[in-house]
Amino acid sequence: MKARNLSLGLLRLRRSVGFAVAFLIIALSLSRSGHAQSESFYSGKTVRVVVGFTPGGFYDRWARLLSRYMPKYIPGNPNFLVQNMPGASSVIAANYVYNIAKADGLTILVPINSLYLDQIVGRDEVKFDVRKFEFIGTQEKAPTMLYFRADTPFKTLDDIVQAKEAPKCGSTGTASTGYLLAKLMEEAFKAKLNTVTGYQGGSEIDVAVERGELVCRGMDIPPHFGREPFDSWHKNGFDRHILQGGTKRDARMPDTPTLFELMDQYKSPEVIRRVTRIVLSSGEFGRPMVAGPGIPPERIKILRDSYARAMRDPGLIEEAKKGQMDIEYTSGEDLQTLMKELMNQPREVMERVKKVLTS
Repeated sequence: MKARNLSLGLLRLRRSVGFAVAFLIIALSLSRSGHAQSESFYSGKTVRVVVGFTPGGFYDRWARLLSRYMPKYIPGNPNFLVQNMPGASSVIAANYVYNIAKADGLTILVPINSLYLDQIVGRDEVKFDVRKFEFIGTQEKAPTMLYFRADTPFKTLDDIVQAKEAPKCGSTGTASTGYLLAKLMEEAFKAKLNTVTGYQGGSEIDVAVERGELVCRGMDIPPHFGREPFDSWHKNGFDRHILQGGTKRDARMPDTPTLFELMDQYKSPEVIRRVTRIVLSSGEFGRPMVAGPGIPPERIKILRDSYARAMRDPGLIEEAKKGQMDIEYTSGEDLQTLMKELMNQPREVMERVKKVLTS
């Protein structure tokens, strides 16, 4: 009896193993089939890269550079075509890719890195959910900083907090890095900056600082190094770096404290830390490339892999270097995780973010 039961048990085990092996073979076959279909899908096709800005800027330049190198690493070697669709700080382009373009992996988007802030604020024009975009990757990070003329009495954050008259800083508008940084400083430290808006661009602000019309500017860190007029400024000791907005100190500014270090000193509430993290994390997205929702996962993988391999291509690296385009690659998967973290915050935090962005 025991021998018979043992035989039946072995038979059932063999059948179970056989079914498992068969299932695994079928699953692998379907996976390979889907991947092969995706590989053949791109053959002879054209991928449109929709840029939410006018031609000539860094968003556009990066889109065009990647469009020359990504096809090399996509099976089928499709053509890439860059299409500029400016307006409403990339919201028009984002709405198009999210709602109108086919979910087939042939249309991708290069939007402003702070696109998610428009959704948090609740702008009527926003017809997308940033959490459902598929992030392909980004080629750099753009943490913020605040510089002052060195001949002013402002050497530290404390000097700004204690100033009887708020120093004048330049800004292009209420969505600019400088404007948002000033709002965060007021929220976290009661440090007031007199932000003068309306400048056409950063270069115009820098000229105004040189002329003495302004004494400070909040801006991204990468363009502050390796370019004029800043190289000459640093050589001549013209400017002073007061603070930086990244989660850790940038290697180019090792002696400049971060906002988060200063919040430790000032014992800022946790809600303010979270607000700061959300607003300034736009710099971690650099100049991202994303795809709309609903695209088959295997095609997203192909796009992400081709992006990553293009970023390691010696030709792209050389072109970027000549064009003074900084490289600090972040994968689409990591950007996806970061976006979920930023958008999954307590209501109190999100309401405080709205206040900072709209007041």
